[in-house]
Amino acid sequence: MPLIIYEAGQMKPDVKAELMRRLTDVAVEVTGISKALFFVSVHELPDSDIAVGGVTVTELKAQLAAERGG
Repeated sequence: MPLIIYEAGQMKPDVKAELMRRLTDVAVEVTGISKALFFVSVHELPDSDIAVGGVTVTELKAQLAAERGG
């Protein structure tokens, strides 16, 4: 049984559901394996646990908010 693992930051429930549905649909289309056999696991990470260029997403969001005057 195929397993798709997707790691990302926090998502709204409707976005996560759509992502899981579409990942499954594309995998079925590409592989020809039955949809009923696919597992999709979404691992949501807190912003403090993700860094880009050594800067946490928490810090990046704060920087963007400050630049936008927020």
